[in-house]
Amino acid sequence: MENTQPQEVLRYCLYARKSTEAEDRQALSIESQVKEMQTLAEQGHLNVVEIKREAHSAKEVGQRQIYNEMLKEIRDGKFNAILTWAPDRLSRNAGDLGTLVDLMDQKLLLEIKTYGQKFTNNPNEKFLLMILISQSKLENENKAVNVKRGLRTRCEMGWRPGVAPTGYLNEKHVDKKCQCRIDPRRAPVIKQMFEKVAYEQWSGRKIYRWLIEINFSTHWGKPLVLANIYLILRNPFYYGDFEYPVGGGQWYTGKHTPIIDKELFEKVQVVLSEKYISKTESKEFAFTKLMQCGYCGSGITADEKFKKLKDGGTNRHVYYFCTKAKNIDCKNPYINEQGLINELIEIMDTVNLDEFGIRMRIENEITRFNRFKTGVLGHKQEKVSLDIDVRNYTKYLLKEGTLIEKRELLGCMKSKLYLKDKKIVLE
Repeated sequence: MENTQPQEVLRYCLYARKSTEAEDRQALSIESQVKEMQTLAEQGHLNVVEIKREAHSAKEVGQRQIYNEMLKEIRDGKFNAILTWAPDRLSRNAGDLGTLVDLMDQKLLLEIKTYGQKFTNNPNEKFLLMILISQSKLENENKAVNVKRGLRTRCEMGWRPGVAPTGYLNEKHVDKKCQCRIDPRRAPVIKQMFEKVAYEQWSGRKIYRWLIEINFSTHWGKPLVLANIYLILRNPFYYGDFEYPVGGGQWYTGKHTPIIDKELFEKVQVVLSEKYISKTESKEFAFTKLMQCGYCGSGITADEKFKKLKDGGTNRHVYYFCTKAKNIDCKNPYINEQGLINELIEIMDTVNLDEFGIRMRIENEITRFNRFKTGVLGHKQEKVSLDIDVRNYTKYLLKEGTLIEKRELLGCMKSKLYLKDKKIVLE
């Protein structure tokens, strides 16, 4: 007798994805995919329940929010079919491919329909789907290898890939890819920067002020910030050598025209290392990176000073002050660490704290202390009351805590802290 059981109605989710990867630049845009698939749905009388659009790459497993949402809704029964432009829109990795096949095996996903093909829970069709997606993955990986090989070849030829540093301009001709030429307007200024540091002992801040005075700007029309100035002064590209990728340890001799010679570059490095490298970079201070300047919004940094005493000893003093990263003329005065601690203690009763996190810390400290008493000192275990005033505990840490404990404490503050005129201001 013929089976008259009605076939389950297919409920499609139209999924369109535009990859951000270079190899997909020529692929159809998201809206073009949607338009084509909607036409296909109308012609085939397909029941499209929802349209989902996504621009995230399909190369990594589990990184696409919209795609993961679609899979969840398939498991929940909202959809049982997918309509998409091509198999590689759904997956370019083995993990996502396995998920699709599993959904088919569980009869939760009944059909995947593309512009020219259809895949159902049929061994041959599933096998073809796996081949097509695996082929896309293979092509993707091969293209990545080819791109890296091409970039390495350019470097060996003496041409650094990427945007040319300030003082140079990228060649726009296709046959001169990765090549650059001297920027006649900016290169002389770059050379003067090196000369002023090497022969006149100029600091980075003095260079910064000078560049503002002469109205210097980059090729993009923006002024150089202090950090960019130091990057330029430390870039060996200007005398002819470059590292690619940066930090990779592979150095090349460039074919570009140097702006300075190596001798001048090395003199600048000596000056920078002796005079203008921050002495606080390798040191840790309790309250840095946790506050902002109340005048200009720059970060707050710190430095230490040592004063010799008459008895031969030394006193250490720590001072906190604005980095002046956003305004080199910021007038916010410095404050010593003890003064800063006193300011923090004063606001501790009003600041917004993550009290749960602090209480957890207190409980952990008490548990650790009890283990020490019973395991090392042999004392009997006693119940200790956890009814501790959180605000008083924070004040104790500010006075007696270690550097790490103080930093963790400020990390529990929900309010933003600003230092202005030697006072802590809450946002």
